[in-house]
Amino acid sequence: MYDATYKIVIFGDAGCGKTTLTQRFLTNLFKSDSKMTIGVDFEVKSLEINGKKIKLQIWDFGGEERFRFLLPTYVRGANGALFMYDVTNYSSLAHIDDWLMVIRKELRAEDQFPLIVVGGKADLVDDREVTGDEGINIARSRNVDGFIECSSKTGENVESTFEALSRLMMQKSNLL
Repeated sequence: MYDATYKIVIFGDAGCGKTTLTQRFLTNLFKSDSKMTIGVDFEVKSLEINGKKIKLQIWDFGGEERFRFLLPTYVRGANGALFMYDVTNYSSLAHIDDWLMVIRKELRAEDQFPLIVVGGKADLVDDREVTGDEGINIARSRNVDGFIECSSKTGENVESTFEALSRLMMQKSNLL
């Protein structure tokens, strides 16, 4: 028996690490040979936060523009989202407004919809094109609920990313 089930969507440009983040969270393994997501992938994981048993339904969206039309359908009924970009590819963060426009078009004013900006591939220090401060500033200026950098390769902040979003959703549904 679960205290809550939350539907979350993960979106962002192709190749920024959405699938490897999801797989690392589910299996604690890093797969460097992930295949491009065609359309949408769906996964489920349970976790416990503050003694509450939570079930996450994770919808991982293909980042190619040709799949973007699918996103509005899945945003309806979702409880929260992760916008992911690649810290080694500035344009993946520069597209945040395009992605947010698609998401926010589906939300009503009364919707409680936490959204966290996630900078992936943080382990690639030498190839970085986006500083942590730039990511934070862009996230703040877009009125999102949080910012975090992670590495699916090392596992750094992977659990924290999903836990932070889960906590925000729990707060919005008065479970915390």
